[in-house]
Amino acid sequence: MSYTLIGRVQTRVVSLLPALLVALALQRWWAIEVTALMLGIGLVLDAVVYDRVLAYQPAWLALPLGALELGLVYGAMRWLQLMAPLRWALGLYAIGWVAAQLFGHAVFPRLHLEYAEDGGELGRRGALTAVAVAAIVVSGLGAAYAVRPPTIHLHGTIQGPLVIRHAQTLVGGTVKGGILIRANKVTLRNVTVIGGENGIDILDSHHVMLDNVRVVGVTLDGIHVRRSSVMIENCKITSPSGPWVQGIDISFSMDKEMSMVEGCTIVGVREGIVTHMTMVDVMHNHIGATSLRGITMGEMSMGAINHNDVLGAHGVGIICLDHSECSIEHNTIVGTRTDPSGDPSRAGVAIEAHYFAKARVKHNTIVASPGGVQAFDQATVTR
Repeated sequence: MSYTLIGRVQTRVVSLLPALLVALALQRWWAIEVTALMLGIGLVLDAVVYDRVLAYQPAWLALPLGALELGLVYGAMRWLQLMAPLRWALGLYAIGWVAAQLFGHAVFPRLHLEYAEDGGELGRRGALTAVAVAAIVVSGLGAAYAVRPPTIHLHGTIQGPLVIRHAQTLVGGTVKGGILIRANKVTLRNVTVIGGENGIDILDSHHVMLDNVRVVGVTLDGIHVRRSSVMIENCKITSPSGPWVQGIDISFSMDKEMSMVEGCTIVGVREGIVTHMTMVDVMHNHIGATSLRGITMGEMSMGAINHNDVLGAHGVGIICLDHSECSIEHNTIVGTRTDPSGDPSRAGVAIEAHYFAKARVKHNTIVASPGGVQAFDQATVTR
């Protein structure tokens, strides 16, 4: 089909209507932000690239162009640090892409018989609908901007524990004695926490983001999350003060939004990343020298453990435990050591499913881990 520039713009904006309705139904600011990002990137591509390069756009181009736009939207989300659960954001994009195909190939040609001859232009009704959709997106973004939390910059060292009870963004500085978060929409960025039982404690909170935080010298958990949803990116947890320290523990959040742990480095703790009754994705992390297990997805948790490095774990590298359902793909597990207890489930097992858990295992690299991949106590491993 040969689109005019006006036809491209009208078609794109009106086709976004289903995704916009879903975003409004979710009642989450991130959904409006992702929808606006999809629209903005699409309009820029329409005006700058597609209108100049694609005099004729065959139907088969929809798939590669959709993949291109998905990559740009994801990159922009990361750059802008939008607090959007990845799976929900991908689902929203999928709704928008499928709707665009249905509208462009079925709905618009039926409602406007001259659609193809007019180069995708939708006439007066289409133009009015496009304006209405754009107005809703802009007003939603304005509302999100108006209620954004304040940003507070810390300087030097502060004696904690520091308690956060209101939405805010905390940037920089060092806190001794831990941070307790009891509020929604809190962001910690470039903050260092020294000491305390739990370095960062998150209780009954939603839309919490920890970006480039560092936790050292704690006695229980580096990051302790209970009944909360959290996005943790690029954290560092090292130098535990005692033998029982866990790096990150996210638990009892199955009824909350999905959490994510990505790009963290955790060294020398008992367990690197632990989940219980939680939906969480664990990706691109580096776990080293753990004394019990590297990564544990346990107690009826669900999620993906992908693209992680687990080095020098004692007993077990990655475990899917206790009725959990785990996708374990593209991980590298090196040097998992055998526990001297004689327990076969801790005999240097790189990837393990235990007690009715279901693990799907694919494209993992296992080196110098004598236990390999195993299942125990009526658990299953699907390769």
